[in-house]
Amino acid sequence: MATIGDALSRAFLACGRAVFSWKEYESRIRGGHNRYSIRVGEKPANAPLEQADALLCLNKDAYSKYRPLLKDGGVALGAAPEGAEDKTLLNLDFRGLAQERHGNKIYANTVAAGAVFAVLHADPAPLLEVLRHRFGAKGEKVVKANIEAAKTGFDEAKGLCGDKCGFRLEKGSEKFVLASGNEAVALGSARAGCRFISAYPMTPSTGIITFFHKNADKLKVFTEQAEDEIAAVNMAIGASFAGARAMTASSGGGFALMMEGISLAGMTETPLVIVLAQRPGPATGLPTRTSQGDLLFAVNAGHGEFPKAVIAVTDPKDAYHQVVRAHNLADKYQTVVILLTDQFLADADFSYTDMGFAGSTGRFYMAAPEAFEEYKRYKFTEEGISPRLYPGQSRHLVCADSDEHDELGHITEDLPGTAMPMVGKRLRKIRGLQKEMEPPEHEKVDDAETVFIGWGSTRGALAEAVAMLRDRGKKVGRIHFKDLWPLPTYRFPRGKKFITVENNATSQLARLLPQEYQVAFSGHINRFDGLPLSAAFVAHAFEKEHA
Repeated sequence: MATIGDALSRAFLACGRAVFSWKEYESRIRGGHNRYSIRVGEKPANAPLEQADALLCLNKDAYSKYRPLLKDGGVALGAAPEGAEDKTLLNLDFRGLAQERHGNKIYANTVAAGAVFAVLHADPAPLLEVLRHRFGAKGEKVVKANIEAAKTGFDEAKGLCGDKCGFRLEKGSEKFVLASGNEAVALGSARAGCRFISAYPMTPSTGIITFFHKNADKLKVFTEQAEDEIAAVNMAIGASFAGARAMTASSGGGFALMMEGISLAGMTETPLVIVLAQRPGPATGLPTRTSQGDLLFAVNAGHGEFPKAVIAVTDPKDAYHQVVRAHNLADKYQTVVILLTDQFLADADFSYTDMGFAGSTGRFYMAAPEAFEEYKRYKFTEEGISPRLYPGQSRHLVCADSDEHDELGHITEDLPGTAMPMVGKRLRKIRGLQKEMEPPEHEKVDDAETVFIGWGSTRGALAEAVAMLRDRGKKVGRIHFKDLWPLPTYRFPRGKKFITVENNATSQLARLLPQEYQVAFSGHINRFDGLPLSAAFVAHAFEKEHA
């Protein structure tokens, strides 16, 4: 399913069209119901839709489960279940055609891809070129077989279309690129100067370290698959302490194992970036689904009191730039920066005309050894940031301790003279961090009566929901947060009704914001079934409960 979905996405992209795709798949090894949703348009619309114009069913069970998603006037493709009478269905047995015409049912997916292009009245040439590129490494025989299979699907579907296929996908002139959240995080980290990542595989964060590993020669980042998440976080801390910009990535259960390491980085004031790719919990939960259930967990991660930053990214382009910023903040303030993504963002492909790669770059804040006659790793300073050298860099001795320590880094039991001032030194960094935090994004707030408050990867769905409801005469707007801890200096507009919209059950943003702002909420829209928020879901919930 992933193969045909990616091939179709890239073929549509080659047609000069913007593409957005997201995946829904089950975690069971024995399989289950999975879908690959592709949205195609003249301009990027990077948000999921609830219903489909065309439904490609690769087996009869898929038809039974997903047929309710088909719009009126839409068309379904696939083998009809027994007794099914559906005028929208083009009865095509992809496996049967592959076996009968090409001698192997393995070509069923390619037959199906060709059928999709026929339904859309599209020139199949871009699809054939994508297939040639995808299977080129397997030899000309395999390439030719797949191209012939696609032509079979195209011809068969074209003969069945009649007046059922009312779509026409004409070639556009713009060029778009596709990017997923995990790929963007990896590219941004390399851009920031990251040279080490340690991680233990855990859906949906695994794609980050695998992308680094596959592109190690180009990105120059050393990858280490640790034996577990405890080892992963401590390896990253060790690499950072030794002078290499480092990171780790995990999901809920793995992040839980990193708590002691996060506090170690807080006490030793070691820069560390952690990507937390959220999925539903508790425990293993729904490991291949999406969620925004770890916001408060991230904000309160680690024991004891120490500064940290939490940033939630909105899309792959934002992820690229925010992970560069995260590395820079971690280095500048010598602390932990947690980057929140989720399964939806990690696995979805977004379209852009320009990723803006040149807009962000790594900044480094290591001290110069020659600036010190006597070096104190944890020197008391007004802003709380002490000069940082790494061991072996110079003649200066670099000491660190996970126990409370003095300015030199030696363990101390001097409670009033050293321990309390050292706590204050570390916490003073929060003031600087807060000044770095960016205010939330506003859209159509000035004349709005009701304002949606969201965060992270729901941005595209909320923007589309605002446009949809405004077309229906509803005066709505939105405020969207990315920087979530420390919360930025900000004042909510007066005279508005505020509704939080989140991919969780407990409205975690609504619980966090009143800690810092004078704000009350008129209601909440929550989705916590493991699927991403869509504009239709938000609009329906608003009109049902809050209109």
